[in-house]
Amino acid sequence: MTARILIVDDTPSHSRALEARLIAEYYQIATSQDGLEAVRLAQAWQPDVILLDAMMPLLDGFAVCHRLKGDPLTQHIPIIMISALQEASDRLKGLDAGADDFLSKPVDPGTLLVRLRSLVRIKRHLDELRARGEAARSLGLSNESMAMPSVSGARALVIDDQDLSAQTLQDSLSHEGILPGRAASEMEVMALTASIPFDLIVLSLSMAVDDPLRVAAMLRATDISHDVPLLLVSSQADRARVLRGFDLGANDWLALPVVDAELRARARNLIRRKFYQDRLRADLGSALEMALTDPLTGFYNQRYLMRHLRGLLAGGSPNGIAVMMVDVDHFKSINDRFGHSAGDMALKTIADTLRNRTRVFDSIARYGGEEFVVVMPGAGAADAMSAAERLRTSIETMNFSPEPGIKAQLTVSIGVSYTGSQSTTPELLLQSADQAMYLAKRSGRNRVEMAASA
Repeated sequence: MTARILIVDDTPSHSRALEARLIAEYYQIATSQDGLEAVRLAQAWQPDVILLDAMMPLLDGFAVCHRLKGDPLTQHIPIIMISALQEASDRLKGLDAGADDFLSKPVDPGTLLVRLRSLVRIKRHLDELRARGEAARSLGLSNESMAMPSVSGARALVIDDQDLSAQTLQDSLSHEGILPGRAASEMEVMALTASIPFDLIVLSLSMAVDDPLRVAAMLRATDISHDVPLLLVSSQADRARVLRGFDLGANDWLALPVVDAELRARARNLIRRKFYQDRLRADLGSALEMALTDPLTGFYNQRYLMRHLRGLLAGGSPNGIAVMMVDVDHFKSINDRFGHSAGDMALKTIADTLRNRTRVFDSIARYGGEEFVVVMPGAGAADAMSAAERLRTSIETMNFSPEPGIKAQLTVSIGVSYTGSQSTTPELLLQSADQAMYLAKRSGRNRVEMAASA
């Protein structure tokens, strides 16, 4: 898996050694020896991962990390801080600055490559979501802001069959405002993850009964937990299983003995990244919904209607499919007399009647300015005509007041088309309903007509 790696280190020999090692693995490399230059390069080049030296003159790695994580252009880029500093407080300082990991010099090549692969996978997934989100924002379909969320109230699952160590992990997470649950076996893990949407999973590699790596594999193979951040907890000596855990999809690792502040910092970073990812997905879902629905009535638009009809016709329906084309009579006169806001009110009033007078499995779309389409799968011709007549009567008798103290009557002309046992297309089915609707218009309006053929 190739990727773009930005190496930030003010010591040329260290930078060259890392660069040579990563080029041999076919990564694309850029280097910087200055913190300010690194920020500008990260904004412009958009690397997949940044390897950041902690100790640099002028602007040190901690300050650089703060800037990158506070900038919407670079906050999604994973950062691995690398330093000769060995103190837990320094590691915690890097994690608090937003770093995704903190490795000590000399860096073990195997550990670095495994961490790079893991972070690149995450970054690529976020890039895909962000690219779709950018397209939605360019169309005005999504929000621009993406504030740093609080992790208070997030749910975490601790997987450990040792009572004392499990309680230690749960207590640390609770201090951060995270709500921890516990599973002591693979069976309990499956039951809990199936019923509770967790934001973090903490897995002890010291489990005595079940194989924790098998549990990790199961979590990553299950749709409901596939994207939940996975934090491994293990001794320094268990390096081989930690690396294997990363290959299986783990996101981070905490070494024993557990340092309360470090666990909380790693948990915060992982949960915030998940919330960021969830927000991107939610924005994309909202954008797709907006792209397929009419903002005035909340009904589907013509784009969705055609796709929906095509799917229904391809799937076949034993009783056929009926379509109503509903057009508001004399709609222009409403706009001309009372204004466009009254016209919008009329359309929303009619839309509410359509929504309340159709079956739950019928689909309604706003087809044009004052035209609606009702799709009735499984409805026979007689049933569709009866339903159309009920809609026409309901709209004719409803109250509509475009202005206080003024009442106006709204009516619709409806054309009905039906597939029967014939093979047809969405275009022909809608065209037939449209022709029947115009026949109703020519015949005096406020009436229902059946198409001769679809």
